[in-house]
Amino acid sequence: MGNPVYHIPVMLSTSIKGLDIQPDGIYVDLTFGGGGHSKEILKHLEQGHLYGFDQDPDAGANVPDDSRFTFIPANFRDLKRYLKIYKVTEVDGILADLGISSHQIDEPKRGFSTRFSGKLDMRMSQSGDQTAADILNQYEEEKLHRIFGVYGEVKNAKTLARAIVSARANEPFGSIASFKQLLDRYAPKGKTAKYAAQVFQALRIEVNDEMSALEEMLEQSVEILKPGGRLVVISYHSLEDRMVKNFMNKGKLFGELEKDFYGNPIRPLEPVTRKALVASEEELLQNPRARSAKLRIAKKL
Repeated sequence: MGNPVYHIPVMLSTSIKGLDIQPDGIYVDLTFGGGGHSKEILKHLEQGHLYGFDQDPDAGANVPDDSRFTFIPANFRDLKRYLKIYKVTEVDGILADLGISSHQIDEPKRGFSTRFSGKLDMRMSQSGDQTAADILNQYEEEKLHRIFGVYGEVKNAKTLARAIVSARANEPFGSIASFKQLLDRYAPKGKTAKYAAQVFQALRIEVNDEMSALEEMLEQSVEILKPGGRLVVISYHSLEDRMVKNFMNKGKLFGELEKDFYGNPIRPLEPVTRKALVASEEELLQNPRARSAKLRIAKKL
């Protein structure tokens, strides 16, 4: 049995509406987690089928006993490869909630949260080689500077990187507690929690190679969506959201929109909503973690 408080699904009704579910369609939930979104999709399916991906072994405990559902314990960057195993070449809709699940944050031994004093781990999949401690203890100063600046939008990223390199020379980082002591010294006054969250976000993205995985997933999603099929993505930080927005608007992650000889846009997707959708005030009262969520919907042309 799954744990009922594993994770409150973010923007549930908006994402389900965005998928525009056909009862006999084939759908993919790329971030199964606690199964909240998947269970809702299944309510709208009759002869259709849903495939759920999750690289986190803990997610397997939440799999519904339903013949219309197939669980795939893998990273969504391997979307096409795994669907091919099930002889699926095109789908009607794809949903990805790029957030970290509440369960992962609330599990001290996973090392995702600054609230606990566990190990500096942060691997979404336990088969990953590199932990957050490895990054802090092995990366060169310049590389640390880049990941904190780009992935965490940390203002004093360069100073922090230098401090980490200097501190680890005496004693390598192992626990969240020892690393937090250092962070507290460099956090802006009155913003220690926010600062630590930004640094932890940057480390988590690097540990799990999240930006490359997102890039690969977006490119594959276009290849397997049927014409008219929907792509729904919920992101939680500006870097992810920018990538998703660019991809939906221009059909590529970087650069300008290409046009044909007559000035018509050449792109595989068309955004369904002009702007990103955000959680309602009502939802934020129930689930404050939805505050930074941005939901975008596109359909394949």
